[in-house]
Amino acid sequence: MELFDSKIFNGELFGKYVDTIPKLKRNELLKSRAVVRNDRIKDMMSEQTGGYYITTPITGRIGGEALNYDGQTDITATGIDTYSQSRVVIGRAKAWTEKDFSYDITGGKNFMDEVAKQVAGYWDDVGQGLLLSILKGIFSMTGTANKEFIEKHTSEEDSFGETTLNNALQKAVGQEKARFSLAIMHSQIATNLENIQLLEYFKYTDKDGITRNLAIGSINGRAVLIDDSMPTEDVVDPGGDFTKYTTYVLGAGAFEYTDAGVKVPYEMSRNPSVNGGEDTLYSRQRGCFAPYGISFTRKSMATLSPTNTELENGSNWELVNNGQSSKEYIDHKAIPIARIITRG
Repeated sequence: MELFDSKIFNGELFGKYVDTIPKLKRNELLKSRAVVRNDRIKDMMSEQTGGYYITTPITGRIGGEALNYDGQTDITATGIDTYSQSRVVIGRAKAWTEKDFSYDITGGKNFMDEVAKQVAGYWDDVGQGLLLSILKGIFSMTGTANKEFIEKHTSEEDSFGETTLNNALQKAVGQEKARFSLAIMHSQIATNLENIQLLEYFKYTDKDGITRNLAIGSINGRAVLIDDSMPTEDVVDPGGDFTKYTTYVLGAGAFEYTDAGVKVPYEMSRNPSVNGGEDTLYSRQRGCFAPYGISFTRKSMATLSPTNTELENGSNWELVNNGQSSKEYIDHKAIPIARIITRG
């Protein structure tokens, strides 16, 4: 297929082609508004620390106890606390190589064409993995205020029943639980909920008129993404071994996403001598996933882009605060992120 000959390959057109391919996970996250785009951050990145780490201000809310107005009590004033949130750009790259001989021996099947069709789904899975690493990291934070967030935003039950989700969200944010719009769960949890008729799957009708269930459902009015990459833990117990499953629940604005961009997102390279001739497609991405109300600290980060292991390190995350010696932290109830841990 001449489109993938490195001499005429148009990276910009290829990028547009990739963007038109449906991305199930990303699209559902965006539709739920659990992840919202913030492209303004991209322009600010070039002004701070070489474009990979940025700190932005967050304005707090007024407060304080109302004073008695009795003609004798002085009226004293307080101000508004300002907080700051730090975020990091995450860079990832991958390449795929296909041999000319593969085309010849299969009667003209163009495997690089297949690679191109799957690139969008590949980066979709990478993005989902980054979110899971970040979630693991923020639920591993240390320190009094951070631990309060973890305790209040974690619910653990033997099984996922009809009241589990509702109770977990009330525990996390109280009256603000209506903000939550999306749950991401393992297929075992989804199957159990389906068996007790708590989960309904969205339907899809193809061009031939055949209706199928999608891997997207609904529970208590909230969209459900089903993904077997969700965290599990095998527990050895005298009463019988079992598996713990983690379900994450996200609200509107739980994450901000910024596409930081790269100089060359896609490019082709041809080597006519290796293996009788082969083509390689290179792909690069840089983006920033920022959980609302939580900063990335860089305390344990070796290069200019954090690895998944570094994203999962709790020391790299802390609740947004005012940066003073006696820190004032954001109210954990403002953070629309929760997790539910169950046996099934």
